[in-house]
Amino acid sequence: MKPKRIYLDYAASTPVDSAVIKAMAPYFAVEFGNPGSLHSFGQRALGAVDKAREVIAKNLDTDFRNVVFTGSATEANNLALRGVVKYFLQSRTGKNISPKIIITSIEHESVLDTARDLEKDGVEVVYLPVDRNGVVEIKKVREALDERTVLVSVMCVNNEIGSVQLIKEISKTIADFRKERAYPLFHTDAAQALNYFDCSVGKLGVDIMTLSGQKICGPKGIGALYARNPKMLSPIITGGGQEFGLRSGTENVPAIVGFGKAVELAVRDRDRNFREVKLLKDRFWRGLKKIYPPAEINGDAGAPHILNVHFPTEYAGDLLIKLDIAGVAASAGSACSARSFSPSHVLQALGLSGERVRGSLRFSFGKAASKSEIDTALVILKGVLNR
Repeated sequence: MKPKRIYLDYAASTPVDSAVIKAMAPYFAVEFGNPGSLHSFGQRALGAVDKAREVIAKNLDTDFRNVVFTGSATEANNLALRGVVKYFLQSRTGKNISPKIIITSIEHESVLDTARDLEKDGVEVVYLPVDRNGVVEIKKVREALDERTVLVSVMCVNNEIGSVQLIKEISKTIADFRKERAYPLFHTDAAQALNYFDCSVGKLGVDIMTLSGQKICGPKGIGALYARNPKMLSPIITGGGQEFGLRSGTENVPAIVGFGKAVELAVRDRDRNFREVKLLKDRFWRGLKKIYPPAEINGDAGAPHILNVHFPTEYAGDLLIKLDIAGVAASAGSACSARSFSPSHVLQALGLSGERVRGSLRFSFGKAASKSEIDTALVILKGVLNR
């Protein structure tokens, strides 16, 4: 019998909670109607979509119509950036004005690459630097704002190093600059945050927020975008006009139902998840320092579930393969760019040397992990490092 494999890559994806699977099950073969159909099958499917939207809206402390379902967090980020810029350019305000957006240098690729693509269309993009802990200074945000700024996008929790941004303070800075004007809007990618932090949009003060199903023990292929004023977004996928006209395409009913349940559970269990997952991370780090004293943490992992570690004298790619063969799953950074084998832009943004970037791995933890798995992983890691 093969030993159980140990999964320490929860920042990439999480196992679907059994309660989520149970909630989704009827919508594959029993309640299979198209939500756009007028007959009873379609109406029951639409009712399930609306119920999930209501659950998510309630847990974000917002209105039902402010939640738009997408096919992923990547699509939601695209809708946030492209949708705001497109609407601005089509509006009376945007005529003959070259728009500007502000992001940080450590955003997820779905924000970074979208911003770079918008640059090709003449949009000015400011890439804010971060300090060695991976946190952007409020002063830098304030200095970058001007009359042409239509959007600021700063992620809540970084997916590679776990740094937590000062979202409330950034929001206030933007609001003070905006005053009575419509722009700039403030977007945050909260895909890594909802499991462990209060994402009430009123408390955060954000105008737009991205969420992901697969990061909170929900299904893959489903995301959501909160928009305080959806009318200030233009769609990037057109067709049948679903999702209040902002995201056409037949709704993925099972995934939406599962997403709603996952959000409900994540918010309900948030404080407990934070405590228990942080204990696992701390246990792993203490054990790792004992077996490999030279190890160092990259950035300031304020999030309870992410730990990015530099292994001096080791090459991350080789170490990752050895660990996988031995039964432990970790990562060298974002799963979205892992197969390209490109150096982490996040670690580079911290000012780390190329050698340190190439010698770093990300370990991430979740509620399905256990102390015994952590201890076993450390034994395996010790053996791999001593070979």
